[in-house]
Amino acid sequence: MKKTTGQINRPQRVVLYGVESIGKTTFAAQFPAPLFIDIEGGSQHLDVVRWELEQQEDSAKWREFQQAIVEAKNTDHGTIVVDSIDFAERICSDALCAENKKKSIEDFGYGKGYAMVSERMAKVLASFDDLIRAGKHVVIIAHSQIKRFEAPDALAPYDRYELKLLKQTSPMIKEWADELWFLRFKTKVATSDSGKGKGIGGKERIMLTTHAAAYDAKTRSGLAEELPLEWASVAHLFSSAHKATLPDGFEIAPVVSEQDAVAALEENENSVNSFLASRGKIKPEQTWRDCDADYLNKIFARVDEFIAAVIKWKGQQK
Repeated sequence: MKKTTGQINRPQRVVLYGVESIGKTTFAAQFPAPLFIDIEGGSQHLDVVRWELEQQEDSAKWREFQQAIVEAKNTDHGTIVVDSIDFAERICSDALCAENKKKSIEDFGYGKGYAMVSERMAKVLASFDDLIRAGKHVVIIAHSQIKRFEAPDALAPYDRYELKLLKQTSPMIKEWADELWFLRFKTKVATSDSGKGKGIGGKERIMLTTHAAAYDAKTRSGLAEELPLEWASVAHLFSSAHKATLPDGFEIAPVVSEQDAVAALEENENSVNSFLASRGKIKPEQTWRDCDADYLNKIFARVDEFIAAVIKWKGQQK
């Protein structure tokens, strides 16, 4: 048993869900160096790196999804985005039916088929944790649904937004997440002269982070209850944890000028070149200027963190 103290910075487990056309996939594309496991083709309008499932047969498609998670661990991407988890659950259910020659998940008998889907989805969450241990944020996108809910202490049932998942799967996803954010448009209700309510607004996009009667949400990072649906609202959660994955996992977001980045690299020229050569990013006779353009952009984006990693590496060589 290992005893530790203090805060531990590690990659984040994030679940994004919300109403139709709110921009869940677009928002996820702003996370550090994302790789999309795009199950439903939701990222095709964005300039992102994606893996799309190619298999047509249900069982093969489910195996391909599982293999994509395993292979994502060995990439240079800082964030793995699953788009979407409810489509993944659907593939899981279809694969189970195909493997057992059932027409429907109901054909397994009372509750049995749903329990089998839940067991498989639990294993998927365990594979997501392997990605976390490999230094990668995991972002799960889900659709929402409106469900009738009857709380034990409520006088009457009421409607609320929930994850569009089986009742066996949804609690596991919510428990697994560090951050569960509900995305929606902000509306206000105005009362007309006749006393009827009328919704107004509906264009401002917001993110809700704490539980309410109308929706599920949570945050383990102390975020405000309501935030603008902008990357700036949450960017601070992903900077310190992501440092652990240097040098291959920088957040691709420029924070210094190119001139300052070049000056820092030139000041540590020999160490930087040796470091990059040891990583196979350049040949021994080359310099950092010969790096692949994408990788060089990563260096420029977080040059201070990169230099710190180089200095730490140099000290370990002695």
